[in-house]
Amino acid sequence: MRILVFGGTGDAIDLANGLVRHGHQVTTSLAGRTRKPRLPNGHIHKGGFGGTQGLVDFINRNGFEFIVDATHPFAAQMSTHIVDACVELNMPMLRVVREAWQANVDDDWQHVSSIEAAAKQLPSGAHVLVTVGRQHIEPMVLRDDCKIFIRAIEHPEVILPSHVCVILERPPFRLSDEMAFMREHEITHLVSKNAGGDQTAAKLEAARMVGAKVIMIERPILPEAPEVYSVAAAMQFVADHSASAA
Repeated sequence: MRILVFGGTGDAIDLANGLVRHGHQVTTSLAGRTRKPRLPNGHIHKGGFGGTQGLVDFINRNGFEFIVDATHPFAAQMSTHIVDACVELNMPMLRVVREAWQANVDDDWQHVSSIEAAAKQLPSGAHVLVTVGRQHIEPMVLRDDCKIFIRAIEHPEVILPSHVCVILERPPFRLSDEMAFMREHEITHLVSKNAGGDQTAAKLEAARMVGAKVIMIERPILPEAPEVYSVAAAMQFVADHSASAA
């Protein structure tokens, strides 16, 4: 089949590679926010589409037969455009999403809906590890009464004040390293999006073990679509659909 995969996660890369190995013609669409992203096998499309109608035109023009949304759980606008386009085209689709993290009974989590709300929860004097990427970090940067550590794959495209430190790292992260960092910098709060997955989950256990509070930004509500929670399940879903369509 000709399959369009919307990327932005490690799962998207693994899925695209798996689909190529199984003989599908795969194009992976990347938003282009990361300057040097990991690239999967198959064709690559970078950049936007111009809303739902632009996406409809792109799908028609390239003759795609199946759509996979493997974007980040917080890419709500893109996920909405994908569902709307597939409904308009009566196109089969699948959403691949990691299961959300859940707090343990001995965790100290505060649940918020946005980065702005997370910034407001910080007490003066907090030492904060922020793991929400390099975009939309302004509310954290403005907390000049706190020490802010921003961890991202690439440096934010803004000049940052002296109370903000950027750590450039790419997952996966080990528990021992997370604990060592939090202890060295006396981290009192961890701010995270509820992205799910194993590669970055160690920070949550580390926060528990060092006594840091977690401010968890919960996922936006996405339009309904068929969902699976692993690359293996996505591969099986596509195989079943391909067999039934043959």
